[in-house]
Amino acid sequence: MSNSTPQRQKKILVVSAHPEPRSLNAALADFAVEHLRTAGHEVKVSDLYAMKWKAAVDADDFPDDAADQRLDVLAAHERATLAGRLSPDIAAEQEKVRWSDAVILQFPMWWFSVPAILKGWIDRVFTNGFAHGPAVLPPYSEGALGGRRALLSTTIGARESAFSDRGIHGDLADVLHPLQHGVLWFTGMAPLDPFAVYGTVDLPQERFAAVKREYGRRLDGLFTEEPVPFRSLVGGDYDHDMRLLPGAEAPGTSGLELHIRPRG
Repeated sequence: MSNSTPQRQKKILVVSAHPEPRSLNAALADFAVEHLRTAGHEVKVSDLYAMKWKAAVDADDFPDDAADQRLDVLAAHERATLAGRLSPDIAAEQEKVRWSDAVILQFPMWWFSVPAILKGWIDRVFTNGFAHGPAVLPPYSEGALGGRRALLSTTIGARESAFSDRGIHGDLADVLHPLQHGVLWFTGMAPLDPFAVYGTVDLPQERFAAVKREYGRRLDGLFTEEPVPFRSLVGGDYDHDMRLLPGAEAPGTSGLELHIRPRG
């Protein structure tokens, strides 16, 4: 008899953003769903293109606001969120996030970022009063969405060396910093190191098999792998102007890496 303790069933939201249902991204999303369910987890999927997700924030998101009223998005988000009066599509996605123990974002890297439809999901779902704002806990800490893990799974046409420390595109951690730190950690989620598949313009079948094996390994560690150790805003590392205190960094550290505690 094994002495190992079975991993408790978790709830995972997979948000997929690719217009082609036969794409590599769709295959990776399907693989993740199947792999996680086979492991005993409960999974919900938001396939944004299949849902015809509206990407743009506009006055239709706030049914209670008068048509002739000046749209202050931050205030309108907070007002509608706290009153439970956001448009139904936004409310449904927020409920999925609340339900989840982890969120996986599956997307192709387009122009060094996410497709517009996924950016629109973030813009419309992570509202003031839900994911951030004075009504919730401080940002860059165990904040509004604290207790959840997050994993970015992305496909990249370029070779891996181009996203290295001396690569022309910049280090992948720096390219994804706005998502990892500015969206996920800002709202309190614990982001893991991203899972990236490079050279995806023409991926041979045998390499896809290897990709699935590696992705399966990462999915198995979704709740055991160490998250990126971003510094907390309330942990004593920053001054009142939100600047890192002198001497808090490890020797030789610079740039965006300043905001990551040394891994030990």
